[in-house]
Amino acid sequence: METQQPTSLNILVAVESIDVNDSSGTKGRVALIQNLIALGYQLTVLHYTQKPMEIKGADCVAIPENRRSWYFLMSRLQRYIYRWFGYNISERQERRNGFSYTWINDANAFAKAITAYHPDQFDILFTFGKGRSFRPHAGVLKRPEWHDKWYAYVHDPYPQHLYPRPYNFVENGYKQKRYFFREMTEKAKHMVFPSQLLKEWMQSYFVAVKDKSLIIPHQIAELTQPGTEAIQELDPTVFTLLHAGNLLDLRDPEVVVSAYQQFLAAHPEATQDSQLLFVGKPSTFDAYLKTQQRITPSLKLSDGYVAFEKVYRMQQQAQVNIILEAQSEISPFLPGKFAHCIAANAPILLIGPYYSECKRLLGPEYPYSFEFSEVAQLVEAIKRLYLDWKKGKPVGLSRPDLAAYMSSGYVKTTLENSLTNA
Repeated sequence: METQQPTSLNILVAVESIDVNDSSGTKGRVALIQNLIALGYQLTVLHYTQKPMEIKGADCVAIPENRRSWYFLMSRLQRYIYRWFGYNISERQERRNGFSYTWINDANAFAKAITAYHPDQFDILFTFGKGRSFRPHAGVLKRPEWHDKWYAYVHDPYPQHLYPRPYNFVENGYKQKRYFFREMTEKAKHMVFPSQLLKEWMQSYFVAVKDKSLIIPHQIAELTQPGTEAIQELDPTVFTLLHAGNLLDLRDPEVVVSAYQQFLAAHPEATQDSQLLFVGKPSTFDAYLKTQQRITPSLKLSDGYVAFEKVYRMQQQAQVNIILEAQSEISPFLPGKFAHCIAANAPILLIGPYYSECKRLLGPEYPYSFEFSEVAQLVEAIKRLYLDWKKGKPVGLSRPDLAAYMSSGYVKTTLENSLTNA
């Protein structure tokens, strides 16, 4: 029997980091935290950022690293052995125990920090990891008194050998990592995923996921508003195609560069009033991009890393945002910048595999979604968008459905239903 929905929630969050400039994953977690605050929920955030950090409206508590534990001492010892003798004993450690000494020490720090709070004081305990790390989740596993209120957020497949090809590889201690994750799926009250395809992907390996999953996509943060000042790299008189974010090893930009160059060859006048701009850290594609830049001066590269606040403004001011996924059979990931691109309300050029969470959300009728082989269609799309821009025709994304899906209202409904229907 359903009870009345709660009007306010008290939430404890255990999170790896709240520094939005350290990874795209952290940006997504902080955006969700901000939207929980915007809903009027009371948040206590235990974070392992290892420097003073605050989120307005939340009680943020930094978790210190335990530098007196045996695991910490062993982690430093193996680091010195590698530095002095070139021998990495951590590989043997992880093959035997599944995890590094540092990982275990950090997980224990989360477990200890959580003991300062009592489950009766909170409605929900969220755990947020980062990259291939689920340290907060491991900490909560050690605290069974919290399991009935534990919402375990899973941002990526885990362990690494369960990634889609060609990202998958067998890590040291892969069996122990899989046992750990299986236990988490069994003990948590809910498994939370940013993507429907990711939920289905993980459910194919861990059966407990099926009956306890929630989908909370990356958020358009209501407390994060882009600045209005001009961005030097985005001249308002120039048609800008923007790829914001790191080019991981399998996000090959050649298809985008080739399409842009073919567009310029067909429309040489665009060499003066258009640009293809890549913003992010150096990547394995830097040599290729710099070579192409000499051929095509309107291909621009940022000078290394650009802070999130500036990138967010750039996404708002660009005429077209680009999402480039890995060349794979399936992309169950929802990129963190997808929400930022929806908020920008500019057309998205999406290049990815046939099975893709981004493509699923944009829908089969979306006109600017392409596979890697569809270069000619991509050229035509760039041409169409450019000519509309030249005519002064406003071209927006116009997807209020996706804006609502990535809003705090959707989060509120999802969380409160999960509690009242338990």
